[in-house]
Amino acid sequence: MAVPKQKSSKARGRKRRTHYKTSAPTVSVCPECQEPKLPHTACPECGAYKGRNVNDLVDDE
Repeated sequence: MAVPKQKSSKARGRKRRTHYKTSAPTVSVCPECQEPKLPHTACPECGAYKGRNVNDLVDDE
């Protein structure tokens, strides 16, 4: 089993992790109301998803 011979310093570990960056979420435009929204989710403004209003489906229950 591989075991390090010496302790790796905090700086060395942090240098290795410099490329672990978060990216901004992708934002698309709602085709119904032209408001920004996350892709593959219902629009928070008008409730449209894939050409139909999903708020109406939830209210029926």
